[in-house]
Amino acid sequence: MLKPRLAQAFYLPVLLLLLLVSISLPTAAADGINFAEIKKQALFARVVYRSEEDIRALAESYGYQLSLYQTIPDSQITFLLATSDSTRTHLISVRGTSNVENAMVDIALKLIADEKTGVRLHQGFAYAAKQVYAQIRPLLRRDYKIQFTGHSLGGAVALILAMYLDADRLDIKQITTFGQPKVTNLAGANSIEHLNILRVVTPTDLVPLLPPFDPLDLSNLDIYWHAGKEVILMEGDRYAVLEAADSMLRAAQFILQPLTEENLKNHYMAPYLDLIELKTRSARRVITGNSFNRFGNNQGVAARPTRDRRRLEQRGTS
Repeated sequence: MLKPRLAQAFYLPVLLLLLLVSISLPTAAADGINFAEIKKQALFARVVYRSEEDIRALAESYGYQLSLYQTIPDSQITFLLATSDSTRTHLISVRGTSNVENAMVDIALKLIADEKTGVRLHQGFAYAAKQVYAQIRPLLRRDYKIQFTGHSLGGAVALILAMYLDADRLDIKQITTFGQPKVTNLAGANSIEHLNILRVVTPTDLVPLLPPFDPLDLSNLDIYWHAGKEVILMEGDRYAVLEAADSMLRAAQFILQPLTEENLKNHYMAPYLDLIELKTRSARRVITGNSFNRFGNNQGVAARPTRDRRRLEQRGTS
């Protein structure tokens, strides 16, 4: 055995080396946030607004073939299905609204019981997701992984579509949405905790905060609730990751602030892609906790009262 002093002399440099290595590791690798993959999903979320020629070009650049590109006349929902046989992967992208004001009008508050998932879902988004499901389900291979993406209302439909295919026991690899509004309540969010969901947002985009949340409404069992990790794209190389109560407390600030033109502009895909591109080069996670100010002050100001956070956490684990 090593003597105490010799052991100390041996282990101390090793511990210091491990500490230095852990400090030097990029945060994105440590917390599983891959901005190169997020950029890919963002490009597919954007291209579904464009021509079929553009869609085919992007799909082929990533090794996919376009299997289906369609607009459903009834709901005017446009979506694409791309397939890579080499990686045995399907990729589904759903287009959102091209008008932010229409997106705000379309956020109806009614939740309905959904027979397929067994949870309560936003009525309009669920209706659109069922239409996409009917067209796309026969083309999906059970032995392929499925990725989903979408912007705005398209992200909401993509998430519910993933829930439907998860109920069919298909292999749901990843759901990445951009500026996605809420689609279900607390029970519904808890039911899909096993899915790998990334909700990418900008600090001043208002749509992900809809329908608005008020901590005083915690007694309402149908309170809208987000699922998955919320990745907040800050300026430069900085980003934050919020979940559960912290994410909902950020949303609670929505009802306390006036809306500005900046809130509308920051919902479009262009600012999303600009911020993501910066983070593909270098990404630094900022620890914000529940002190994040959703209106873009990234200095961590004005923490909400701790009793609100405790009530939210109790709801989230009950």
